[in-house]
Amino acid sequence: MHALLKKIIAKDKSTFMQQIAEQYIRTQPQFKVMKSTLSFSKDKTLFKPVEEAASSTMFFTQGVNQNNTIFNDLSTGMSISQKKVFEETFLVSDSTRKIKWKITDETRNIAGYDCRRANALVMDSIYVVAFYTDDIVPSGGPESFSGLPGMILGVALPHENTTWFASSVSDRPVPPNALVPPKKGKAATHKSLRETLLSVMKNWGSSAQTILKDFML
Repeated sequence: MHALLKKIIAKDKSTFMQQIAEQYIRTQPQFKVMKSTLSFSKDKTLFKPVEEAASSTMFFTQGVNQNNTIFNDLSTGMSISQKKVFEETFLVSDSTRKIKWKITDETRNIAGYDCRRANALVMDSIYVVAFYTDDIVPSGGPESFSGLPGMILGVALPHENTTWFASSVSDRPVPPNALVPPKKGKAATHKSLRETLLSVMKNWGSSAQTILKDFML
């Protein structure tokens, strides 16, 4: 949180923003930690944020919130994402994100599993570091990250100051009715959602690109 604030006030040098930043850094934790679950079968995954009581959070970026519930059908390559965008909810149906991963020799242990590192770029400019294990067969992962030869248990976006890491893995049956796509929201595709956001934010200046990245990630 503190790192994100410092980046924003480096662009917005207004006294108002400086005061907000200084107060937040002085009174709030450096990190914001949220919880989510990733349930899966051999060909389906469901990433879902865990609802928590509202806490004191800066309003300067949507990237500090968990806005997405994402269902992936690995057998068909289709994804259904429920995205909270400001006061509206969209149901985005589209193909799963295609990511060109570069697998490395680096390894680390996450939640008791030996994982191998892979690197990639998404949305042309966002650098992604992922750690996957081939001990868990489905090629899924948190949020919209997938496509490696095993389950992704860790993702870091170093330049976005954001990470997703598994804290535990439970090996137990998942009922079929627990792996169903979200239903509510205004129908959209990735392309149409992007066009809607660009139209709404056409006069928002430099902040528009940051907000667009947060919602499209």
